Amino acid sequence: MASGRERPGRRRAWIAGAALLAVLAAAAGAGAWYGSDQSIKVVRHGTSNTRVLAVEDGLVTLEQTPQTAKPGTYWLEWSGAHTMLGDIVSRTPGRITRKVLRGPAPSAGTPGFFGNVPPGDPGVAWGIGHTEIMVPTELGPAPAWYVPGTSTTWVVAVHGQNGRRKAELKILPVVHRLGLPFLDITYRNDEGAPPSPDGLLHLGDAEWRDLEAALRHAQTMGARHFVLYGTSMGGQIAGQFLARSPLAGLVDRVIMDAPMLDVRMTAEQGARNLHLPGFVAGLSNQVTEWRTGIDTDRLSLIRHPPKVRPPLLLIHTVPDTDHPIQEARDLVAAGRRLGWPIRFEPFERGEHTEAWNVDRARYDRLVHDFLSPAQSSH
Repeated sequence: MASGRERPGRRRAWIAGAALLAVLAAAAGAGAWYGSDQSIKVVRHGTSNTRVLAVEDGLVTLEQTPQTAKPGTYWLEWSGAHTMLGDIVSRTPGRITRKVLRGPAPSAGTPGFFGNVPPGDPGVAWGIGHTEIMVPTELGPAPAWYVPGTSTTWVVAVHGQNGRRKAELKILPVVHRLGLPFLDITYRNDEGAPPSPDGLLHLGDAEWRDLEAALRHAQTMGARHFVLYGTSMGGQIAGQFLARSPLAGLVDRVIMDAPMLDVRMTAEQGARNLHLPGFVAGLSNQVTEWRTGIDTDRLSLIRHPPKVRPPLLLIHTVPDTDHPIQEARDLVAAGRRLGWPIRFEPFERGEHTEAWNVDRARYDRLVHDFLSPAQSSH
């Protein structure tokens, strides 16, 4: 009789356990799909994230947000205008006051976008003349900004995931002073560029072919050698180009800023940011592979370094919570074993791709010194 009374209890326990497992599986699946979206979904960003509270004597006071409270040099854009803002002068509860470094000041009450990338094109951002050219890619023409120079070594810049080419303009003043032509490209799924067949990002696995198309087009304009500059996912695109393109041998030097060096490590960091269990990162990569057909393991420049390995300047901020600095450290260790000349320059402050913002003088000096041999050798 006792065993008969226990059976219903056991049955209820099994049902409850099965229900819990179903809930956990559904939650893990939802987390994996969301993580995959964070990696490969095309996103267009908004236009306002703060408001001007006061303006006086070359100072602008903004609403305090996680963005406006960051140290360093940033830009405020509003209604087609922009200003460069310096470090924080003062702060009170809910208010951040910064110095105006360049450009007009907005009026109080103006909503604006506070960001870490230059506004507009080379002319708007730095007053440097340029033309817009169209690069013929396998999917159709993709726009690029071209700034002429006196050298046959060109700097070709590649922005990151869901970014815009204006993000690469931080190094333009240094490149221009050295006389190196500058080509700032777009690639599939960018605004103005053709979409990918599936409408998704491929984390460099396909985008490197658009970079190759840009270099081929640059050759028709007189380029003979190249320096690649890639930020965030742009670093992975540059790495896949070095691994797969027959033009890789024309690259003299590479600069990577906060690059995506290992898709798995990036996914694990994303899971940590969302306070999800570590195994969700693996599931997320599996979903990404299923949706795109890419091999995420192959997209590790640490485990699968490119065969062509020109000198690399690797810049990364220590607090980066998008692509953990451990990716950079692991690449340096791999490079040491392979004899790959990597100059690693960590910045103690700054979030993702904000090394220039927190210490422009040091960043510009590093880029200048690294590019000077390229300028003098061709």
